[in-house]
Amino acid sequence: MEQLMEQEGNDMDLAGGGILRQQQGPAGDGEETDPTQYYENRLKMLDSLRSAGVDPYPHKFEVAISVADYVAKYSNLGAGEHLLTVTESLAGRVMSKRVSSSKLFFYDLYGDGVKVQVMAGASSSEVAETEFYKCHSVVKRGDIVGIVGYPGRSGRGELSIFARNLILLSPCLHMLPNQRTGRCTTVAGKTTREKAGADCWVPGIGRNTEAYVLKDQETRYRQRYLDLMVNHQVRHIFRTRSKIISFIRKFLDERNFLEVETPMMNLIPGGASAKPFVTHHNELNMDLYMRIAPELHLKELVVGGLDRVYEIGKQFRNEGFDLTHSPEFTGCEFYMAYADYNDLMELTETILSSMVMELTGSTKIKYHANGADNPPIEIDFTPPYRRIDMMHELKSVAGLDIPLDLSSDEANQYLAATCEKYGIKCSPPQTTARLLDKITGHFLEATCVNPTFIINHPEIMSPLAKWHRTQSGLTERFELFINKHEVCNAYTELNDPLVQRQRFEDQLRSRQSGDDEAMALDEAFCTALEYALPPTGGWGMGIDRIAMLLTDSQNIKEVLLFPTMKPQLLG
Repeated sequence: MEQLMEQEGNDMDLAGGGILRQQQGPAGDGEETDPTQYYENRLKMLDSLRSAGVDPYPHKFEVAISVADYVAKYSNLGAGEHLLTVTESLAGRVMSKRVSSSKLFFYDLYGDGVKVQVMAGASSSEVAETEFYKCHSVVKRGDIVGIVGYPGRSGRGELSIFARNLILLSPCLHMLPNQRTGRCTTVAGKTTREKAGADCWVPGIGRNTEAYVLKDQETRYRQRYLDLMVNHQVRHIFRTRSKIISFIRKFLDERNFLEVETPMMNLIPGGASAKPFVTHHNELNMDLYMRIAPELHLKELVVGGLDRVYEIGKQFRNEGFDLTHSPEFTGCEFYMAYADYNDLMELTETILSSMVMELTGSTKIKYHANGADNPPIEIDFTPPYRRIDMMHELKSVAGLDIPLDLSSDEANQYLAATCEKYGIKCSPPQTTARLLDKITGHFLEATCVNPTFIINHPEIMSPLAKWHRTQSGLTERFELFINKHEVCNAYTELNDPLVQRQRFEDQLRSRQSGDDEAMALDEAFCTALEYALPPTGGWGMGIDRIAMLLTDSQNIKEVLLFPTMKPQLLG
C-alpha cells in the first residue's frame, strides 16, 4: 500500500511529462474501432463475463456517500494526504480512463454532475492481481461502477478515492463522444468557475455551446440522456428551470395561494385563443380536447370561494413550432380575488425581479438575442417596467388612425391595408383581432427588449378580460414582453355573465367565418359566473420562455427535456 501511494505521487507529478497517459482511441480508452464494431465488442464482453459467472448488471451496490458529498466532505485534505483507516463506497459514471506506465488506473467518476478522481493499483486491491487487471480491462467510458476505497489527495493535489475494490454495475454498450477537460465545482450549493469552458456556467450569463462535446442538435434533443451525460452544462439549464418553478411556487404559497390541479382533457377547449389537440375517450365514445389553458376551471374555483388559486402544468396548442413556440409547453396561471390588472403589474415586477436576483445574484442578465456569434445584450429586470398603451402608441408612434369602431368593416379594411403597406404577414382568416395582433407585433413588440407592459387591449382581442373602466372599447389587460417575446398575459377578469356570453357568441361568429383559434361558447362557465365571481385579477406566464432567458437559450427545445421532434426517416 505504501508502494502504491509513492508510485501514485510520482506518476501524478510526472503526468505532464508523459508517464501518465490517457488512452485516446475514438472510444476514449484505446479502442481504435468504429461505433458498430465497438458495440459488438461490448456484447462479446458481456457474454464473456456471464460465462465466467460474473453478473454485469448486479441488483444492488451499497452507496455510503454521493460523489458531491464526498467532494465536500474531503475538500480540506492536503496534497499527498491519505486517510488509510477510512472506508467509503460511492458510485457513478466513468467519463475518463487513464493508465500510467506502472499499470495504475485513473478514472474520472461523475455523479450528479460532480467529478472525483478514482485511482486504482493492484497492490491496494482486495482481489488478486490477475483478477484486478481483468476487472479494469473491461471498464470503458460511460460505464457505471461502484468504488470501495479510502479518501486522499494525489501529490499534485487532486482529490481522489483510492480504490480497494471496483465493481461494474452497468456497462455502457455504445461509444461516447470524446470528452473534454474543464469542470465546475459546487460549494455550498452554488456553482463556481474552476476552469473556463462549457461546463462552467451559472444562470444569467452567456453560454458557449460551441465548446460542447456533443454538438449535433438533433442528437442532443432526441437522446437527451446522452446530452446530459457528456455536456455537463446542460444539467444546469434544467436545474435552473426547476429553480424557476420552485421560486414561483414558494412566492405564491407565501401569499396564501392554493395550488390546485384542473383537467387535462375537456369537453370544450377554452381559456385561450388557440387550436386544440383532439383525443378520444373510448368508454364514453366521444372526442375530448387537450387543454389549451386552465383559466376557466380556475375561475370557477374562485366562484366557489377559493380566493387565491394557481396551477403550474402542461398546456397543449395544436399549432406550429419554432424557436419560441412548442405545441406542448408549461405555464403558470393564478387567480386573485379582489385584485385588478394594476395590482398584477406590480406583482409581476416583484416576482420577476426577485426571481432573477435570487437565481443570478443580479437583476441584469446577459442574453445572446442575436445569436451565439454576436455579442450578448443586457436585459434589465429592475422595476418599474415601461408601460405602452397599445392603441395610443399605434397612433403616436406608427401614425395609424384606426377607426374607433373596431367591429366595423371599415376598421378591418384599414388594418388589412396597413398590413399590406408595411409587409406585415397575416394568414387567413384576416379577422380584425388577428390583424391588430400582427400590427402590434410589428410596431410595438419589436421595441420591447427590457421587460415592458403593453396594456389596454381592445375588447375584440380579449374575450375574457373586463372592459376598461374609463376607455370605451378597451379592456384592462396587459401582456409583458421581454426580448420582443410575450412572457406574461394578465387582466382584470370579466365577471359579468351576460357580457361574457355575448363575447363568446362574438367569438363563435369568428369561428364560423374560419378562425379555428377563436374561443368556443362554454355555457357551463357562463352558468358558474351567474353564481357571482368576485372582482378578480388573472395572470399567466410561460415557464419555458423565462427559462430560455435565464439560461441564454435561443431555442425553446434547449429548455425542454424531451421536446417534440419530427419523426426520423428510416432507411
